[in-house]
Amino acid sequence: MKRIIKKFRIDKRIRVGYGSAFFILLISYLITLYINKQVLKQSRLIEHTNQVIHKLEDFLSLMKDADLGFRGFVINKDKSFLSPYYQSKMKSGPLFYDLLTQIINSKTQRDLMQQAKKLMDKKYDLIQSAVDTFSGNNYQLTDSMLHFEREGKANMESLDAIIKTMQKSERNLLEQRNIDLISRSSLLNIVVIVSLIVALLLFVFGFVTYVTENRGRRLADRRAEEYRYELEERIKQLDKVNKEILEMRRMEKFASTGRIARTIAHEVRNPLTNINLSVDQLRSETDSDEENRNVFYDMITRNSQRINMLITELLNSTKFIEPKAEAVSVNHLLEDALQLAEDRLKLNDIKIVKKYNKDICSISVDKEKIKIAFLNIIVNAIEAMEPGKGILTILTYDQDNKCIVEIDDNGCGMDSETLNKLFEPYYSKKAKGTGLGLTNTENIILSHKGTIHVESEPGKGTRFIITFDFV
Repeated sequence: MKRIIKKFRIDKRIRVGYGSAFFILLISYLITLYINKQVLKQSRLIEHTNQVIHKLEDFLSLMKDADLGFRGFVINKDKSFLSPYYQSKMKSGPLFYDLLTQIINSKTQRDLMQQAKKLMDKKYDLIQSAVDTFSGNNYQLTDSMLHFEREGKANMESLDAIIKTMQKSERNLLEQRNIDLISRSSLLNIVVIVSLIVALLLFVFGFVTYVTENRGRRLADRRAEEYRYELEERIKQLDKVNKEILEMRRMEKFASTGRIARTIAHEVRNPLTNINLSVDQLRSETDSDEENRNVFYDMITRNSQRINMLITELLNSTKFIEPKAEAVSVNHLLEDALQLAEDRLKLNDIKIVKKYNKDICSISVDKEKIKIAFLNIIVNAIEAMEPGKGILTILTYDQDNKCIVEIDDNGCGMDSETLNKLFEPYYSKKAKGTGLGLTNTENIILSHKGTIHVESEPGKGTRFIITFDFV
C-alpha cells in the first residue's frame, strides 16, 4: 500500500512538473509570436521608409533631368534634346501622388510635399517659357533667358532644400525604427534563449525521472523484439521446409504416376499388338468381298490405335525429358508463348499487362519445351476468364538468385480440391480436356530443375509461380 501511495506521489510530481513546464513554454511561445509579429511590422515600416527616401531622390532626379534636357536644347539648338524634359514632366505627376500616398500619416511631410509640387510646377513653367522665348528669338540668348536661368536656379535650390529636409526627416525616422527593430530582436532572442533553457530543464527532468523505469521497459521490449524476430525466422524456415516437402511429395507423386503409367503401357501394349496382328491376319485370310466384316475390322484397328495414342500421351506427360538447354531470356520466351496464343487472346478480348524486369539474367532451358509449358498455362488462364473482362498479368523478376515468373488471371479460380489434383494425369473439369496439359507442363518445369507453384481462390483468379535457376 505504501508503495502505491509513493508511486502516486511521484506521478503527481511528474504531472505538476510537466504541466508547469508546458505552461511556461506556452507563455514563452505566445510572447515569441507577439514579438515576432512586431519585428515583422517594424521591418515593413523600415522598408517603407527606405522606399520614401529613394522616391524623394527620384523626384529630385526628375527635376535635374528636366534641367539637363533644357540645357542640351539651348546648347545644340535642337528640340530633340528636350526629350528628358518631356519625360520628366510626364513621370513627375504619378511620382508625386505615389509619394503623397506613402507619407499620408505625416502632416509635416505632406505640407513639404505640397510645397515641392508647387516648385516643381513652377520649374516646368519656367522651362517651357524659356523654350518658347528661345525658339521665338531664333535661338538667340537674350536678357529674358538670363532671367529665366536665374529664377530657375533659385527655384531648383528651394526644391532641393525641401527634398533634403524631407529625406532628413525620413532618415531620422528610419534610424528610430532601426533602433526599435534591434530592441525587439534582442527581446525575441532573450525569449528564445529562455525557452531553450526551459526545454533543456524539461528534458533533464524527464530523463532523470524516467531513466530507471525505462531501463526495464527497454529490456523487455528488446527481448520481445528478439523473440518476435526469432519467431519470424522460424516461421520462414517452416514455410521453406513446407514448400520443400510439398515439392518432394509432388516429385514422388509424379515419379509414382510415371511408374504406374509405364506399367500400364507395358501391360496394355502387348495385347494391343496381338490384336493388331490378329486383325491383319484375319483380314488377309478373309474374303475381300465381305464388306461387313471389314467394317468391324476397321473399328477394332481404330480403337486399338486410339488406346495406343492415349498411352503414348500418358507416357510423354510423365516421363522425364532430357532438355536441349541453351541460354535465353525468359522475357523472350513469354513473348513467343503469347504470340502462339494471340488468336485466343483476341477472340476472348483478353487484356494483357506485362511487368517484365528488363535487366533479368538469362536462364538455361530448352526453348521449345518451355514455350509449350508457358503456352499451356496461358491457355488455361484464357479459358478460366470471362470474355471481354479478362486481365492476364505476367511478371518477371529475380529473387534469391532465382528467376521468377508469375502468370496471374482474374478468372473463376479453383477450390482446394481442384488445386490439389491440378497436376494429376487425366484430371480435368473441362468438357473437352484430356487432363494432361498441366501434367506435361509440370514435367517440363521439373525436368529443367525448376519449380511450379499455384495459388488460387474461387472467384478471385489464379496465380502460377514458376522458378528457374539463372545461368
